[in-house]
Amino acid sequence: RLEAVFDGEPYDMLDAALADTVRNFPVDIQAFRDMVDGMRMDLVKARYQTFEELYEYCYRVAGTVGLMTTPVMGIAPKFSGEIEETYGAALALGIANQLTNILRDVGEDVASRDRIYVPLDELERFGIAEEEVLNGSLVTEEGGTDERWRKFMKFQIERARYYFKLAEDGVMKLEENARWPVLSALVLYQQILDSIEANDYDNFNQRAYVGKLKKLASLPKSYWMVIENNLRNGA
Repeated sequence: RLEAVFDGEPYDMLDAALADTVRNFPVDIQAFRDMVDGMRMDLVKARYQTFEELYEYCYRVAGTVGLMTTPVMGIAPKFSGEIEETYGAALALGIANQLTNILRDVGEDVASRDRIYVPLDELERFGIAEEEVLNGSLVTEEGGTDERWRKFMKFQIERARYYFKLAEDGVMKLEENARWPVLSALVLYQQILDSIEANDYDNFNQRAYVGKLKKLASLPKSYWMVIENNLRNGA
């Protein structure tokens, strides 16, 4: 069915919308194939031994989105660097977003899906057993967070922020009209990490979220970041 869309033979109206995008923008089919493979991973894989394994999953289910959408949003005409830089930043944003999802949903994934996405070898490095994650004993409802879990989560959040920074460096290389919405999404999603920290890393009993007022307040900030960049670079 995917092959048919890229051959200009859509099956239904939804496929027709994608076929029109494929016809008008230089979208590559491989990212779509990789995303489908990522969806299949959730059917057969419930544990990730290393970050390398987890990165592959994050690339397939989220990094591919950046590779799909960048050709549609477009790259700034004045950008004189390698095009791979922009695609690399788009990929990094997908990785950062998915890592953030995983850190936010640790308790939910264990309780409803029996899945642990965080790398098992890193849990072991911080002295945490898989069973402790499964039974949620690392955090109590009274607000006590195990120091091992705090240190583990700080390490995970630092890595997620590293990928957000890689992504931020590439946003201003997009077409001008695409910068604000992408940067806004980046800023808003980073705030989920702030919420995890504010909850004392309790992602078993509390769901980290960003309130509506805080979301609205962040939009002018990201808009001004774009304006500053445009004024600085004459974009």
